[in-house]
Amino acid sequence: MSRPVRLKAVLAGTAATLLLGLGAPHAVAETPTRDEAPSAAARSAAHKAADAPGTRATLSRFFAREGTVTARAAEPRIKGEAVPVYYLAPDFVAGNKGAPVARLEFLASKAVSSDGQEASLWTVKQGGTWKVVNIATGDDETHYARVGAEKLPGGTVFHEPQINAWYVTHHARVLPLDQDAVRAIGTDGTSLSAYRSRVERAYGDKLPGSPYAKSGKAGGYAPQSEPAAGTQTQPDEASGPALTVASTAAGLGACAAVGLTVVRTVRTRRQAADPA
Repeated sequence: MSRPVRLKAVLAGTAATLLLGLGAPHAVAETPTRDEAPSAAARSAAHKAADAPGTRATLSRFFAREGTVTARAAEPRIKGEAVPVYYLAPDFVAGNKGAPVARLEFLASKAVSSDGQEASLWTVKQGGTWKVVNIATGDDETHYARVGAEKLPGGTVFHEPQINAWYVTHHARVLPLDQDAVRAIGTDGTSLSAYRSRVERAYGDKLPGSPYAKSGKAGGYAPQSEPAAGTQTQPDEASGPALTVASTAAGLGACAAVGLTVVRTVRTRRQAADPA
């Protein structure tokens, strides 16, 4: 299963390594698990963007890129509703009081082709309009949203892209949803407090002014309201929604990569933490 592939040329991007600002420690027990959930209207608008004729035309070419099906025969369809996708929040890692564990980065919709290929459409709100900004092969986003809801009802599913790990958190507990998460926090999971200590140890030295930052290995935060340099987020009338050319994290203004590794451009084969 491969990680994000960009439109117009099947591009392999690199990820920006983003800095975390360190603040005062806070009581993790009082920490909200996520930003406010998107409204039903927002989900509906994101779904419409994913299911628009131009998007489906783009998906047809996307699914045909490896020659297993022709663009004409791909007949992509959107399956299910758009789901919110949350990433580990840098303010939580920094210890800022009241910061949620995870923040909303985009809404994801699952697309399926006539020959069974799957893809995830990432939509964000730009200038008051929901737009598709990226397509990733596979269905990790919607898959883990479902698995997390089954494993811990009422919990928040979130991604730690630095190690490609998926978790669900609720009632000050963090449980793993895939093998990357198991390696990070163990099969039985951990407390929210222990998890924050782990991510602070892992990423707390990637601070402004640190030797790591001064070495040029770390970038800064991209404004959430504007695409980063080297990205293309406006639709092309002839070919449908365009995808980000720079890193997904930078293109979406996401704080996606704060560790030493870059976001993978190819998804590894999914390894769930349990048969679910």
